[in-house]
Amino acid sequence: MFGRRATPPKADPPANAPPPKTSTTLDQRLSGIKIAIFNDLIDSVDPAELSSLDAAQVREEISDIVGEIIGMRGLVLSAAEQAVVIADIGNDILGLGPLEPLLARDDIADIMVNGAGKVYIETQGRIELTYIVFRDNAQLMNICQRIVSAVGRRVDEASPICDARLADGSRVNVIVPPLAIDGPTLTIRKFRREKLTLDTLTAYGSVSPQAAKVLEIAAAVRCNILVSGGTGSGKTTLLNCLTRYIDEGERIVTCEDAAELQLQQPHVVRLETRPPNLEGVGQVTMRDLVRNCLRMRPERIIVGEVRGPEAFDLLQAMNTGHDGSMGTIHANTPRDALSRVENMVAMGGYNLPAKAVREQIASAVNVIVQASRLRDGSRKITHITEVTGMEGEVITLQDLFVFDFEGEDARGHILGRHRPTGLRPAFWERARYFGLERQLADALGDDHA
Repeated sequence: MFGRRATPPKADPPANAPPPKTSTTLDQRLSGIKIAIFNDLIDSVDPAELSSLDAAQVREEISDIVGEIIGMRGLVLSAAEQAVVIADIGNDILGLGPLEPLLARDDIADIMVNGAGKVYIETQGRIELTYIVFRDNAQLMNICQRIVSAVGRRVDEASPICDARLADGSRVNVIVPPLAIDGPTLTIRKFRREKLTLDTLTAYGSVSPQAAKVLEIAAAVRCNILVSGGTGSGKTTLLNCLTRYIDEGERIVTCEDAAELQLQQPHVVRLETRPPNLEGVGQVTMRDLVRNCLRMRPERIIVGEVRGPEAFDLLQAMNTGHDGSMGTIHANTPRDALSRVENMVAMGGYNLPAKAVREQIASAVNVIVQASRLRDGSRKITHITEVTGMEGEVITLQDLFVFDFEGEDARGHILGRHRPTGLRPAFWERARYFGLERQLADALGDDHA
């Protein structure tokens, strides 16, 4: 756990006593200097002039002006201290202020800002308190507004909740007073600069090589796939991995609340929902996007997260020639995922018999991939499950792979293995049609070919 930078002020030492040379005193001194220089900088620069320059030129201009301010104020700073002050002020104006060092780290999965004085991170599956603090809630609020305005959204007292994204696709949620009692709360789900693949997940132990091969084949042969899991279980990461096996000649349309999917194919159309404007009009919902994309001649539809009545339109698409469509859903088990889809269809106001809805689900969804975040912080694919049809009024499922828990090691890391069940997949004929049945047989460890 990192040490905190901010500490309660201490009583002033006697006038003849030398100041203690501690890192905390140095940080407090630089913090006061940065605030004074920042205020002078704001008074001396023309925002319109800076807006006409690119980021590198703005940083160079800020560096020159800060150097002049330091000289005029007669401040005594070492070269290293001056570089820190210039970098922090540049981040305040151009970037995300104190969060910039955290955004540069690739080992951080989440950044959680609970008001100006507390910034937590998740790294290696554990949540830790960092040394990062903001000057005050006003600085944090300015950064929140800068993030959401970059994607055409707003956050204020009239609209205190907002979903947005950073330039790299990282997901952002902001909630501000009066709903957030202790000050603006900012949550960033970071994207790695290094794009994860199924091979990477295999190296991490999230999935076995055989199970990864089955997922690769299921994506390539145009199975309709739902990725199920809880918050932070890696659903979007896994969905990104599966989309890598879509043929480059296919037209893909993605629908998301905040665009974060990172598809590598050349023919991708990305759609994003829109909240209502100040007058309460102009909202574009996920259901609107899914309905519209059916008119865009898609071959595959990828829904970032299925969470409402758009589930019915997605099922319709899966059943009407858009094989290979995918989406994520919040659920704890594959069976729960299907129950949630059924409930979402009901949210749309359709007065359909339960059996009719379940038949629609059974014919639309082919594979459910269950992702879980285990108690040691690791993320595993715990089930690869097929939807095989209906028996009476019940949707029938069969597991192709399950994760068997086998205990934990001395460091508390969970041990287990991904076990094939030995069942023949229902999408076997699809694999044969695409010429992949031999690879599927090898992955399952059974000679079905």
